[in-house]
Amino acid sequence: MDLPVFYAPDIQPDAIAYTMNEDTSKYCIQVLRHEKEDKVLLADGRGHKFTAAITDDNRKKCVVKILDCETVSPPARALRIGISFTKNASRIEWFLEKATEIGIQTIIPLVSQRTEKEKIKAERLQNILVSAMLQSQQFYLPELQEPQAFDKLVKSNKDPQRLIAHCLPEQKQELQHTMLPGKDTLILIGPEGDFTSDEIKLALEQGFVPVSLGNTRLRTETAGMVAVTLMNNTFSS
Repeated sequence: MDLPVFYAPDIQPDAIAYTMNEDTSKYCIQVLRHEKEDKVLLADGRGHKFTAAITDDNRKKCVVKILDCETVSPPARALRIGISFTKNASRIEWFLEKATEIGIQTIIPLVSQRTEKEKIKAERLQNILVSAMLQSQQFYLPELQEPQAFDKLVKSNKDPQRLIAHCLPEQKQELQHTMLPGKDTLILIGPEGDFTSDEIKLALEQGFVPVSLGNTRLRTETAGMVAVTLMNNTFSS
């Protein structure tokens, strides 16, 4: 059986012991019913995987002894998405959870002309990313950046592969047929109502390649999920 993974953001790679915070301790001891000498895994979100054994099963301050620290190899490429957040918080939260499980490395809340929601609850969204990382037993926490204006992002980004998914009836290639494996990639997903024609024109002038995510019109969070899945599959093939 796989060992449970708990988040330890402040643990040091050379640590010999670690005390979980109260929420994590309660979940480990009271909910999962772990006891002294049980083994668990700790993740700092920066690629370190700690194997540990519980030495004090206090439900408020669970203490573990570090048995081993392994550095998990980072992804060979960066997979980034700039996506406009919607007014419906539950939809974008669902996207963040699933994108983390699939393997996204960076999420950029994108503020375009038709973006419905420019302010985000960063702490709540960060907790969703942490939970999804642990659930999927990964050891790198995706970076949730501050919201960025569309024009600023497209002018400043220098990823080798820069893609934009839009709905205008212009010549586009299927995403999976456009990407080259192994290259850092940023894809832009627009808001409900899509990017404006001026935004698309600006992106193309800055070297972004227009791509299609299929033959049907997708909601923002669905488009983001399809994009992350296709990109991850291309990189994994």
